[in-house]
Amino acid sequence: MAEEIIKIGELTPKAKRVNVVFKAVSKEDVKKVRSKKDHTPHVVTEATVGDETGTVLLTLWDENVEQLETGKTYKLENGYVTLFKGTIRLNIGKYGELSEAEDLDVEVDMENNMSEKVFEEYQRNRRYEGFGSGSFWP
Repeated sequence: MAEEIIKIGELTPKAKRVNVVFKAVSKEDVKKVRSKKDHTPHVVTEATVGDETGTVLLTLWDENVEQLETGKTYKLENGYVTLFKGTIRLNIGKYGELSEAEDLDVEVDMENNMSEKVFEEYQRNRRYEGFGSGSFWP
């Protein structure tokens, strides 16, 4: 069974196993960073990608930075969505695959920028919320 392709305008915070076809609209300057974990060097950038339903920022790391070219159409399989400062970012991730696709012959909707919408940011450690004053016991 083929995986369902969704539209950019249908992306939701924390969506997993995302399959989407989009056109690369623009790409920011590349930044050099070091991993907090092991201090290895990496390169990172964000690209604006879109389809007829809207645009979103796609975070690109290392080898994917050079793989994406502005104006070309791509298919992302098994990607995921995260929130960065309350806004949506599309990610390729460890298990995702970015490949060139047949040209997307549509006008990209630049008005519906999914990465400009602010969502309530999920807090990782909500386990102890509501216990008050930092105390473990209620």
